[in-house]
Order: sequence, then C-alpha cells, then structure tokens
Amino acid sequence: MSAPVTESSAFTQRVFSGIQPSGGLTLGNYLGAIQRFVGMQETGGYETIYCLVDMHAITVWQDPARLADATREAAAGFIASGVDPERSILFNQSRVPEHAQLAWIFNCVARLGWMNRMTQFKDKAGKNAEAASLGLYAYPALMAADILAYHATHVPVGEDQKQHVELTRDIAAKFNHDYETDFFPMTEPVIEGTATRVMSLRDGSKKMSKSDPSDMSRINLTDDADTIAKKIKKAKTDPEPLPGTAKELDGRPEARNLVNIYAALSGRSMDEAMTELAGQQFGQFKPMLAELAVEKLAPIWTEMKRLTDDPAEIDRILARGAEQAREIAAPIVKRAYEIVGLSAG
Repeated sequence: MSAPVTESSAFTQRVFSGIQPSGGLTLGNYLGAIQRFVGMQETGGYETIYCLVDMHAITVWQDPARLADATREAAAGFIASGVDPERSILFNQSRVPEHAQLAWIFNCVARLGWMNRMTQFKDKAGKNAEAASLGLYAYPALMAADILAYHATHVPVGEDQKQHVELTRDIAAKFNHDYETDFFPMTEPVIEGTATRVMSLRDGSKKMSKSDPSDMSRINLTDDADTIAKKIKKAKTDPEPLPGTAKELDGRPEARNLVNIYAALSGRSMDEAMTELAGQQFGQFKPMLAELAVEKLAPIWTEMKRLTDDPAEIDRILARGAEQAREIAAPIVKRAYEIVGLSAG
C-alpha cells in the first residue's frame, strides 16, 4: 500500500490540461491553449499530460460517429501544433476510467452552493436550465478529477476556466481537511500570454466558439488559406484607424480582438503590435493579418490532413497515451478510495 503524500513540496511538477473534441479546433483553441501546451512541454521541468475530454463533450448530446472522428481530428490538431506524444502524454479521457471513478468521490465532496456559483453552467444552460443534463451541472467536479487524478500542480487555462480550477482547489482542500491528509495538491492555474481569450470575428464581446452557429465567427484549424483570408476580410471592425497604444482600444472590442490575434501569431506583446500598426486602416491591416494567419496555420492544417488520413495511427497514439496516463492515475485514485474507506478493487 502506498503512503499518502504529506507535503506539497513532494508533488511532482506536473501539467494537466484538456480540450473538448466536439466541433473541431479553432484559432482560439490554438492561441489560448494548445500553443501554451507546447510551450510548457518545451520549457522542461514539468511532466506534461494533455487530454481530449470526450466525457465532458457528452454533457450535451453528440452524434456518436462524429464524436469519435472529432476526437481523432483534435488529436491530430494537437500533434500538428507541436504536442509531441514522445515527450507529452496525449490521450482521450474516456480511455482512462480513473477520471470517472474519482469524479464520484468529488461529487460527494463538492457542495451544491459551490456548483451553483459556476458561471459556465449558467452560460451554457441558458434560460432553460431545468432541461440541462446533470452531467453539465457536475462538469466542474469531473474537471477536478481530471486534474487531481494526476496530482497535477499546474493547469494552463483560459480566463473562462479559472473558476473551475479554483473549485478544484476547494475540492482538494476539503478532501484533505475531511480526511486529515495532504493527499491532493493545491493546483495552480496558469493564465498567461497575449491571447488567452480569443473573441468571435463577428462579435468582439463573445468568445470564439466552435458552438457558434456562424462558421464566419471563427477560424478553424482545418480552414484552408482562401477560407482564412475570406473570414478575416469579412471580420467585423469599425471605421477608425488603429491607435498607438492598447489602452486606446478600450471600447473597440472587434479592433482589440484582431490586434490581439496579430500580436499572438507574431509572438509580440500588444504594445509592440500597436507600435507597428499605429495609424493603419483596417483595409491595410486585414491583409497583413490574413497573410500572417495563413503562414502560421497552413503547416498545421497540412499536417492534420496527413495525420487524419491514418486514423489507425492516431488510435494507436491515444491508446499508448492512455496506458501511460493510467500508470500515473491508477495508484493515485486507488489511494484516494482507500482514504475514503472504499475498496479500489
């Protein structure tokens, strides 16, 4: 029987994060998440674990055949963007039963009051919350299990997921307190970079989303060069020229979003981008942005196409990643069951 971890300093520095595979990957996923996943892989000093959270996807109905294909496509997107299965663990959530096993314990640790404060449920459920699935309501407890099944110490997330990581910390703290242990770490959210929140090309007040009914609202990682250029050309803007500072973009959400994308794709800060772009009209700026986007994204969708032409190889990569993930998660979840007084089998 393994002994419980007693000091947070004893936890391996481990990164965990994931993306739902439903609906395809967007530029928002790439800039807000995957690019940072690759960065943390390259930085060193961390074990990096990345997951396609297909169990989260079915909190709303999914076509089964499409979900399976979308999971492979998302895996291809991760790999094509630089997530290396030889250096990071890459798998889909449903292959590792420890996620669901730990989630039930966390369902019993989390308080209803905590869940009722989760803004993402309110946003996704809308006015007809009574018709939403129980899974959508309990989503944050499963997310906590995703993270803590690996004793992850760092989770790169966008601003919209920060509340869920804070809930993960609350669940870990309550578990540790209730069972008089220091078994789970206090996971740190990692929110950094220029484009942690990429907005819709049609409405700068809304996040770029694969669930938006308008395909013109987003750039998909599978879009070809002509489609990318067309979407940027038709992106909503305003008649004013670009100012010299980021502060002057206040009240201009569409302009800020496009400059934000430009800065992130070019590896610059917003202030550096504004210095370069000051005084330009959108008729000048949009072609520059389109050219940059195509330059950065074309190699990704080309490689994604190559990878998705061999679904068996993607399945092999995900199966191997799941085996590696279970090697870490299984003893952690087994010990959690023992702490609670359950038999882990």
